[in-house]
Amino acid sequence: MLRTNSNPNDIRSLDAVCVNESELTHKWWHNIKYLIVGILFGVVFVKAEVISWFRIQEMFRFQSFHMYGVIGSAVLTGVLSVAAIKKFKIKTIYGEQIKLSPKSFNKGQIYGGLIFGLGWAMTGACPGPMYAQVGTGATVVLVTLLSAIAGTWVYGRFRDRLPH
Repeated sequence: MLRTNSNPNDIRSLDAVCVNESELTHKWWHNIKYLIVGILFGVVFVKAEVISWFRIQEMFRFQSFHMYGVIGSAVLTGVLSVAAIKKFKIKTIYGEQIKLSPKSFNKGQIYGGLIFGLGWAMTGACPGPMYAQVGTGATVVLVTLLSAIAGTWVYGRFRDRLPH
């Protein structure tokens, strides 16, 4: 069962929950499929120039549609996927029911988005493509990657004490 908040018994405040009465445990080699998909995803990012610092700067300078097209197609894919999950009651590959909780807006999302966008514009690195950038040999991105991991940890540590 997937749980994403501090109280494992409160599923009302979760973003998404996969419900299965029996807890699934897998051997470590079952995760190799995710490694393979991640590598293939990285190759697509490289070939599509999504990890290109130049392409990212073009986007933030409004000089090219390339990245907006990539991001727009990702948003459209996500919207269609969530709609299909809801309409057809699609389950996980393990037969778990997927429940999507409604989201509420708060001003912290604006601040977080601004900080995220500023960091993205300054570093030329978005969290997803950072791994592909490191994989292509752009080791300087390790500083950004480690900073993103540290920021995620800090947010997770203090999330409950942040204003809503």
